[in-house]
This record gives sequence, structure tokens and C-alpha cells, in this order.
Amino acid sequence: MVLSTSKDGIVSSRMMSVVQIDGKFFFQTDIELRKYGQLKANKNVALCIDNIQIEGVCEEIGIPTNNEDFCEVFKECFKGSYDAYTELKNERLFSVSPVFIERWVYGDGKPFVETFDICKKEYCFKEYNGI
Repeated sequence: MVLSTSKDGIVSSRMMSVVQIDGKFFFQTDIELRKYGQLKANKNVALCIDNIQIEGVCEEIGIPTNNEDFCEVFKECFKGSYDAYTELKNERLFSVSPVFIERWVYGDGKPFVETFDICKKEYCFKEYNGI
């Protein structure tokens, strides 16, 4: 997935190995990296994969190896990243709780926008007509 973070009005994005567990998204990163500083300064993030856009609130969980569920799923999905990074002393685990999800769906030659506003508990699926 692509993770977008920001600090002081500057936004940056990067590819990340992300797993989903119980409705939340999880990833790990090094405390020395720019993204770590951005995450500590601004907990609002965005994730994107294919035509799905997710806005969420990010929280530092701790050391990845202390979270058995994360390690099990991450190792299964991203064994190379797990082996290379998970046990490093500077790695930290983050969770993202989604607050808004949007995706574009195409059917019968028409575009539709599907949205889930999790905070408001609202779902919408409507044709996009450009107006």
C-alpha cells in the first residue's frame, strides 16, 4: 500500500508492507526515518491501494516482536520484510484505524463512487456524473 504522512504542511508518500487485522491496518518502521517523525507529529494518515483510498488515525503500538498477531500475519504476507526488519532494535509498530474509505467502481460503462464514513456510520454508493 501507499502510506501518506505529513508534517508542517509537507506531505510525503511511500510504498509500505501493510497488513490488516481485526479492521485495523498495521505496519512497522524505523524510528530514525522521516516518516516516523511525521507520524509522531501528525496522527492523521492516508493509505491507498489500487482504487481504494483510506483515511485514518495512526497510533504507535510498540515493538513489533511484542505483538504476536502482527508478527504471525506480517511474516505470512511479507516474509522478506519480516526477516529483514522486524527484529531490528529501532523498529516500531503502528496501527491505523480507518475513519473514511472511498473507492471507484465501474459497471455497465459508468463510474460509481462507494464511500464508508466510519465516524458517521454512513455508507453511500452513487453514480458519478461529474456535476
